[in-house]
Amino acid sequence: MIASKPAAAPADELFACAAPQLFAAQQYRKDFPILSQEIHGHPLIYLDSAASAQKPRMVIEAMQRFMENDYANIHRGVHELSVRSTDKFEAVRETVRRFINAASTNEIIFTRVGTEAINLVASSWGRKFLKSGDEILITALEHHANIVPWQLLRAELGLKLRIIPITKEGDIRLEDVKAALSPRTKLVAVAHVSNALGTILPIKEIITLAHAQGALVLIDGCQGVVHMPVDVRDLDADFYVFTGHKLYGPTGIGVLYGKFDVLKQMPPYQGGGDMIASVTFEETTYKDPPHRFEAGTPPIVEVIGLGAAIDYVSNIGMSRIAQHETELLHYATEKLQRINSLKILGTAPKKAGVISFVMEGAHPHDIGTILDRQGIAIRAGHHCAQPLMDILGVPGTARASFALYTTKDDVNALVDALGKVQEIFG
Repeated sequence: MIASKPAAAPADELFACAAPQLFAAQQYRKDFPILSQEIHGHPLIYLDSAASAQKPRMVIEAMQRFMENDYANIHRGVHELSVRSTDKFEAVRETVRRFINAASTNEIIFTRVGTEAINLVASSWGRKFLKSGDEILITALEHHANIVPWQLLRAELGLKLRIIPITKEGDIRLEDVKAALSPRTKLVAVAHVSNALGTILPIKEIITLAHAQGALVLIDGCQGVVHMPVDVRDLDADFYVFTGHKLYGPTGIGVLYGKFDVLKQMPPYQGGGDMIASVTFEETTYKDPPHRFEAGTPPIVEVIGLGAAIDYVSNIGMSRIAQHETELLHYATEKLQRINSLKILGTAPKKAGVISFVMEGAHPHDIGTILDRQGIAIRAGHHCAQPLMDILGVPGTARASFALYTTKDDVNALVDALGKVQEIFG
């Protein structure tokens, strides 16, 4: 029996159902004051969000409003401004906890940037729990921020740094992770998303494999939280770090999430005010996490900005942002592949909104300069991933990266401008 066709819904009902599915990137652009300007006589097209995202008016105004009305140092004052400032600061810790689904605000540490969060783990946890002969696993995709701190620790303690190789598509195979793990592996430190290629790593599976071997896992999520929802408890990550300025927030603020049972075993990273329980000339005792790791006056205004940025993307919906960027990625990939002198580097099946490419006869810096004259901002260089560039056999790439304010019109303008590059370099 064939089911009868349902009666057509009224037009306004159809619109109401469809509206939540629409992603109004063009409308969201209006929330970002900087995007309204012209560069070299052309409307600004900003395709460098993987380096640093632009800031919505909501973030700018939240920071200004806080400085105009509530600013004072936190935790130590009993006057009204200090109390208000402290309350707003700590409210953001709850905002972050909720954003990544941590179990407690005691697991949320504010740092000056994502890089500092990794260095905190290396200096505090690494120095206490690692010894000569122990191994740390990283991938060949890592940003310098997830390479150099471990090299410094290797030189100090006599550790071994093992590298998980990548495929020709720029992906990670779980069998290579298994082969690299051993009883000597104490930490696996990997990116959630490659900043250079956009590869989304299978981090949940990597975490499961590492834990089965008794190793802890640190995830560099500086590109992860920007492009997709993150649930640290579902992932079972021991550490997860990210930075504010890629998440539409200000510079000068980063986050370290750590399981509380791990954090409470770690010694202070720095000494100073606010991280102490008591101080005498003979002995100092320290607060519990997270304050143990937040010595000195923190980036108070920047924390307020981070909270506003998280509220902004949460109101839009991280799943909706991810879907929008995935659609853009597919659209841009198909368009760019039509340029016969252009080669995309990084073609993993699972990618975020990042496309790195080279063009025959054109240096990445030349590509970036020519596009800039058309008002298009991209990144050109090694993207703080020189070991990866060596593996790929290139000095660097041109990189276009997408955000919630990126449109198909932006992609079309990029393709047109690359046609000019092709004409120049033949």
